[in-house]
Amino acid sequence: MSRRRPDPVQVVKQRRDDALAALVNGVPYSKFLGISFDRRGDELTGVLSYDDKLIGNPLLPALHGGVTAAFLEVTAVIGLSWSVLWEELERGELDPDELISGHLPRLPKTIDFTVDYLRSGLPRDAYARAKVNRSGRRYASVHVEAWQDNRARTYAQATGHFLMPRRDG
Repeated sequence: MSRRRPDPVQVVKQRRDDALAALVNGVPYSKFLGISFDRRGDELTGVLSYDDKLIGNPLLPALHGGVTAAFLEVTAVIGLSWSVLWEELERGELDPDELISGHLPRLPKTIDFTVDYLRSGLPRDAYARAKVNRSGRRYASVHVEAWQDNRARTYAQATGHFLMPRRDG
């Protein structure tokens, strides 16, 4: 019985990046807002690239509160989904080519989402990370923090509860 050689690390990394890109592209609103994700291992950082259309108060100027809330929620949903998909990819239970070809799993549905606006979002790029507090078969709880220039100075944070999609098979 011959053992299959593991794929080169570059191939594995590209497959993971392609799977993540397919997941993010499954949320059209993220593209409209200019949200992307930076992946380091299994850790994701949401990136909200600055654009003038994101300004809510031009006198300050400050990012629109709805944009901030959407950024936090998209980061929570993608972070939660990726945490589930990552485990399945690593165990070999999910074919990354399925994701890349557009056969995406259903995303978690928001039950509730509470945003705390701690300070004005400045006219520059913003970053966010989601921490999954609990993820079960039916329910998940996620906390998200967003910052701009200094990771220790969050400008908004949120907690969300999500209904997890049924996983067949």
